[in-house]
Amino acid sequence: MGPAGPARPSGLREGTSDGPVDRVRDGLRAYRMITAMWIRSTLAYRASFVMTALGNLTATALDFAAILLMFSQVDVLGGYRLPEVAFLYGAAACAFGIADLAIGSMDRLGRRVRDGTLDTLLVRPAPVLAQVAADQFALRRLGRVVQGLLVLGYAVTAVDVDWTPLKVLLVPVMLVSGAGIFMAVFVVGAAFQFVAQDASEVQNAFTYGGNTLLQYPPSVFGKDLVRGATFLVPIAFVNWLPGLYVLGRPYPLGLPSWAAFTPPLVAVACCALAGLAWRAGLRSYRSTGS
Repeated sequence: MGPAGPARPSGLREGTSDGPVDRVRDGLRAYRMITAMWIRSTLAYRASFVMTALGNLTATALDFAAILLMFSQVDVLGGYRLPEVAFLYGAAACAFGIADLAIGSMDRLGRRVRDGTLDTLLVRPAPVLAQVAADQFALRRLGRVVQGLLVLGYAVTAVDVDWTPLKVLLVPVMLVSGAGIFMAVFVVGAAFQFVAQDASEVQNAFTYGGNTLLQYPPSVFGKDLVRGATFLVPIAFVNWLPGLYVLGRPYPLGLPSWAAFTPPLVAVACCALAGLAWRAGLRSYRSTGS
């Protein structure tokens, strides 16, 4: 048989919702139920969970160990001292860790498209995005968040900053907004896999690769790369712009200081665009047929 038509069951289901708020509420409810199931399954073998979580924490700590090795040979990196680099590293690691924990399973979508198992999600009475995001929810990824928080905690106590109430407030805002931006990148990458089908590594270049990029100060990179991370794929709003404001450092592109407070707006815009990309990708999907 030839290719089947578009994924009508999901489209009809979503079309019956009263509006975007209802779709979001249904998606969050489905996401909570699926993740709760995977968490119960994981905690049924607690010793295994503890070992894998510790292994994840240790593996991610090697990134910061590489930075420590560099600073054992130099006093500054791109004009930044160790506590300042640790602040940028911890903020990026926490934001990315939260996004990876929440929807890191999105990179499996291409495999589901290729082997046809996505069709089983289309006929279930739950939003497809919530099912894909919660699929095989890996609680062990919590180790990455813990490692980032430890580094950030060290940086906050060691960095030479005049902590004002505004700067203190900006730190948690930066983490939440950064997680939202990374989640949007995950969703857009997954939407691209509807077309490319085997593009998980392309997605990883912007998610895991973006996290690695943000762990270092922007002064060590060329301005073209910094422009791309600011205006093309706006991951610079995860930690560079707000982080440099906290550290009292100028941004290489000469943006105004108020840009440090725009990450929440950027996160909302990115999530809205990611939602549009996801819906376009899902509507373009063709079943594998028989």
